[in-house]
Amino acid sequence: MSDFTGGLLSRRAHFVVVAAVGQVGGLLFAVVAATAVGSSGVPAPVDLAWGALSGVGTGVGMLFLFRGLSHGAMSVVVPISAVCGIALPVLIGVAALGERPSTLSWLGIVISVPALWLVADTGTRAGPALPAAALDGLIAGIGIAVQYISLAQAGSGAGLWPVAAGRVAAILTIVPLLSTVGRAHMRRSLHTVPAAAVTGAAAALALIAYLRATREQLAVVAVVLSALYPVVPVVLGVTVLRERLIPKQSVGLLAAASAVALLATS
Repeated sequence: MSDFTGGLLSRRAHFVVVAAVGQVGGLLFAVVAATAVGSSGVPAPVDLAWGALSGVGTGVGMLFLFRGLSHGAMSVVVPISAVCGIALPVLIGVAALGERPSTLSWLGIVISVPALWLVADTGTRAGPALPAAALDGLIAGIGIAVQYISLAQAGSGAGLWPVAAGRVAAILTIVPLLSTVGRAHMRRSLHTVPAAAVTGAAAALALIAYLRATREQLAVVAVVLSALYPVVPVVLGVTVLRERLIPKQSVGLLAAASAVALLATS
């Protein structure tokens, strides 16, 4: 929901401002949450470093995701970024980290990839902006993959502090780009600051939930479940906004539900 809302805000304000303010809101939330939960001791530097690398991925991912969405290319950017955000962590988890999902998990992973693509396909076309939108989606997906796989490497003794370290790194990644935002764009973006901050706090909450999930199960399973986020806006659009599903999305929703069931029970 935070990525979807951030994309909508990026149509009313400059995407760099939305991304930067969102990470500040996420940092405040993460620090409060990490303080409240505590840790088994002083977080190890290596755990904070993994969190920081995850934050760099977040910063890059959100910048290109919001840039693509700000151009109205949701039907191209979202499926490419989501599928990339699944495929790369799964490949790294299996090939480099030695994770071995069960047969049911593999079936859920295989089903989730086309499910995501179908759910995110609105049936519209990006027109002349297709190549640029595809590139935005690809880079966003790589950033999201770095976010997922890096955060999963942080040890449990660090508590939630790797998420806070990630927000600091994300801010340092994004803030230098604020100099490219003209004064007029900056003024027009000020009214979105509260909503962008809340959106960033929601994203931090999602990463906290993901981090805790990786400590209970294989990271590749947690990644796939987390990457099914495009299903949520589609379901809300149908139930709240009374939007109509196209046939592809209906098939995608059924496939996504099957993937979740397989991954949750394996």
